[in-house]
This record gives sequence, C-alpha cells and structure tokens, in this order.
Amino acid sequence: MGGFFGTVSKASCVTDLFYGTDYNSHLGTKRGGLATYDAEEDMFARSIHNLESTYFRTKFEDELDKFKGNAGIGIISDTDPQPIIINSHLGRFAIATVAKIVNLEEIEAELLSQNMHFAELSSGNTNQTELISLLIIQGRNFVEGIENVFHRVKGSCSMLLLLEDGSIIAARDKWGRTPIVIGRKNGAYAATSESSSFPNLDYEIDRYLGPGEIVRLTADGVEQLRKPEEKMQICSFLWVYYGFPTSCYEGRNVEDVRFTSGLKMGQRDDSEVDCACGIPDSGVGMALGYAEGKGVPYHRAISKYTPTWPRSFTPSKQEMRSLVAKMKLIPNRAMLEGKRVLFCDDSIVRGTQLRDNVKVLYEYGAKEVHIRIACPPLIYACPFVGFTASKSPLELITRRIIEELEGDADKNLEKYATTGSPEYEKMVSIIAERFGLTTLKFNTLETLVEAIGLPKCKVCTHCFDGSSCF
Repeated sequence: MGGFFGTVSKASCVTDLFYGTDYNSHLGTKRGGLATYDAEEDMFARSIHNLESTYFRTKFEDELDKFKGNAGIGIISDTDPQPIIINSHLGRFAIATVAKIVNLEEIEAELLSQNMHFAELSSGNTNQTELISLLIIQGRNFVEGIENVFHRVKGSCSMLLLLEDGSIIAARDKWGRTPIVIGRKNGAYAATSESSSFPNLDYEIDRYLGPGEIVRLTADGVEQLRKPEEKMQICSFLWVYYGFPTSCYEGRNVEDVRFTSGLKMGQRDDSEVDCACGIPDSGVGMALGYAEGKGVPYHRAISKYTPTWPRSFTPSKQEMRSLVAKMKLIPNRAMLEGKRVLFCDDSIVRGTQLRDNVKVLYEYGAKEVHIRIACPPLIYACPFVGFTASKSPLELITRRIIEELEGDADKNLEKYATTGSPEYEKMVSIIAERFGLTTLKFNTLETLVEAIGLPKCKVCTHCFDGSSCF
C-alpha cells in the first residue's frame, strides 16, 4: 500500500515533514522519499531510499540538512521510488502517489503510441507515479490533469503535488478508496494518509477530503479546487488491518472500530474460554472488545518483538514471509499453560502466520486454542488497493480450499462468501481442522460494517463479497 505526508508552513517544514512521513511507516516497507521546495533558492531537493532492510528514520536522519524550504511532501511506498520531480508546461512539480493501477499496461501502451516516454523505471517496469504525472500534464491545468487521472485509472490513486509556488495540491482517489486527512496548526497546514501523524506535531484534524476532492494547501489555508463526488468506496480493510490505532478515517477511529467489532463478537459467542488475547498489533483492539463483551479477562499470552520485525505480509518472498511470521511473535508459557485461550486476529490471508502460531501455542501448554477473526473470510483478491504481495487468488487459503472442494478455485464463490451457507461452514471447518483449532469464527460483514458506522454503500467490501463499482 503506502502512505504520504505533506506540509506547508510559514517556517521551515523539514522537521514536521520528516516525522510526519515517518508516522506512515506501518503502511509500507519498500521505498521512502522526501521532496522539498526552497523558494529563496528556487530549488527542489529530493531523496529516495530503499527501506527493505531498514527503517525510514535510519535512512533520512543524516541527510536532513540537504532539505530546505517551507513546503514538502514525503512518502512511504510499497510500489515505486518516489516522489519524482517533473518539468512540464504546467511548471515544475514533485509528485507522490498512493495508487494501484489495474490498467497500467493499457495506459502505458497508449502514451507510448503518442510519442511519450518513461524515464523512471523500477526493476525494469514503468514507475506508476511517472505514468500518473504524464496523465496530469495532458491537462491544461492541474485540476484538469488530475481529473484525467480519475477518468483513466482503474483501481485507485490518491496524490500529493508540491508546486514551484510553494503550495501543495492534495487529491483523493475518485472513489475515496484511500484517505487523505487535512490538519492545521498555527502557521501551517498538512495533508496525510494517517491522522496519527498529527498529534505529536501539534496539528488538529481540519477535515477529511471527500472522494475525488482536490484542494490546494498554503500556510494560510485550504482552497477547494474540485468538489467531492457523492459516491464513496473507502477500503474497509483500513479499519481491520492497515490503520494505526489512533488514526481516524471519515471521523471513525481505528481502535474504536476494532474494539466495537470485538465487543459485538464477544456478546454473541457461546464458546467457553478462560481468557482473550490479541495477536499483535491489529488484533489487540478487537481482543480488548471481545474480552469486555464476553466477560472474560484479557491476557497478553503472546507479544510482538517490535524492534526488528516488520509486518508479515510485506516481504515479497514466501520464505521471508514465513520467517517473519514466526520470529516476530513470542509466546508466554506462563499465560498459556493449561488454559482455554481465545485469540483475536485481523484476518487470515495465506494461513502462514496462523499455522506457525497455533503450533507454538500448543507446544507452550495451551489446553484449547480458539481463533476469532475481525473480518469475513477473504474470498476475492483486491483489484483496488495493494494490500498483500499476492500474485494470484490461489495464495488465499480460502481459494485453495474452494479449489479442493469444487475442482475450480472460481466456482460458487458467492456461496462461500455467504455467512452460514453450507459451503461457508464447510470451508471454515476445514481451515479450523487444518490448523488444529478448537473453534474458528469470522466476523460477519454486517457486524464489520456496523462497527465502522458508515452506510454499506460507502464502504468497499470487495475482498469479502466480490462487490465492485466497475
């Protein structure tokens, strides 16, 4: 996925830019980049680093002196090296994007046929942020150019543009699949993917950009350049997994949604357990809610070793994913031995982490292992937001089981996605049996949407039920 941060200030923006961008580090692990504009020197400064073997701060701390100016943008990306800097008939600008372009090859071929070229290549492939910039400069102005992106790109694309007049343009994806939050403090405005960037930098949330909304930020205020669309399809997985607990999207706090979701599951669950525990990090809020709803104590029977291990889904190689999934979580025998323990987790994607965790839990003395999942089973691969490194739907454990049962991984998907259907119950029972679970239950789509608190028509649930806007 990825997350960005941009700020315009009456004073130097570099400190806010550095820490604000760093607060998006949980959204990506491949590349990090910063760009600033210095009005006195009329110069852009930019730096991009690979983050696959280290963290954002360690790469950028020693070179902050090269960045000067009152306006800048930064990004943590799971796609291409960015920000990139463009010189065009619209002027010079730096651009950072959080995007997944489903029809990239189609647009690429069309632009090449128009005698355009791509200078930014990543591992031999077109840099999608450069492709987006080429669509923008086809417009007579920035708004028209960004609307061209909205019309052409299938998938999603939110962006920040740092202009040579020292302002920043923030544009949210047309369907609002990924968020942009605007913050303000005395003498500065900021735009970010994660509102958790704001509190320690003294920003207050000013507003949430609507789907397709475009604004220009200066140190004095926010100017709306394009009104938001009526329809929205914000990714529900933001609350399930991506989001940092203190972040808010559409006014709904991530931790509150996770807690409420767990609370509702606990109130309805008839399983007999001794305690509830959250799989760190995103399962903790749900488990706290479950414990309250069920009336059982919350125990930390498993802890995450935070200094060195990133999220388990990010490495591109299966061997590394398996290693990270095993090494980052440490069980506590004293809290497990002889107990019927219920664990809450955000989701089951491939099953790698679940398999390794359950085996260790029994080895450390757990009498029973119950699992509760914050969302419904992931049945459909996401074509809109890049939330896993999956290259095929068959990397989803659900689809592999469907293939085993049906002889075709694409057969009867709607039945398997329907909570309570015979197909659904069979699939869930196989997952539970395969991993030696005492019980396994997934949250229902209705409960998840209810916990988020937005109308179902405004929340994207494609990965659970196959719903789609195009």
